[in-house]
Amino acid sequence: MMKKIFSVLTIVTLVVACNKKENNETALETSKDTLSYTVFGDSITKEGALTREEMFAKYESMKANDTLDVKFASDINATCKKKGCWMTLSLIKDKEAFVKFKDYAFFVPKEGAEKHSAIVEGKAFIEETSVDQLKHEAKDAGKSQAEIDQITQPEKNYRFMANGVLIADVK
Repeated sequence: MMKKIFSVLTIVTLVVACNKKENNETALETSKDTLSYTVFGDSITKEGALTREEMFAKYESMKANDTLDVKFASDINATCKKKGCWMTLSLIKDKEAFVKFKDYAFFVPKEGAEKHSAIVEGKAFIEETSVDQLKHEAKDAGKSQAEIDQITQPEKNYRFMANGVLIADVK
């Protein structure tokens, strides 16, 4: 009789425990307010961050050599595959912000950060990038030699020097 009661209690406990775990995982997946972040560089917060659309509008109003102290949130498109010494964040209209890290003092993950949400704080600016630098960045990003050879003109780019970065942890 004791064995039967123990067996029934064990089964009920397992069923309840499994259901609770399933419900908790669902809550984490559906609530963006519960996102946790990993900090790189200076400790920053997510409060007050502009959206990618608001940041794009700021960039559009800037001229070469203008700088703007700002914080914004976006998705990571790519990171440096060699060191994690840069990343690109999506803006709008297929535009990106190229992000480096102040004083080369910290790096982000080389793999697995793409499509994660990020918040960066630092200086936004417009820069004309030379053909040599564009080819260097393409090589670091793992582009093919054919893609690298197609780079023949300098580009005006949206740049960002981050002193702190938050990258959302995926549960």
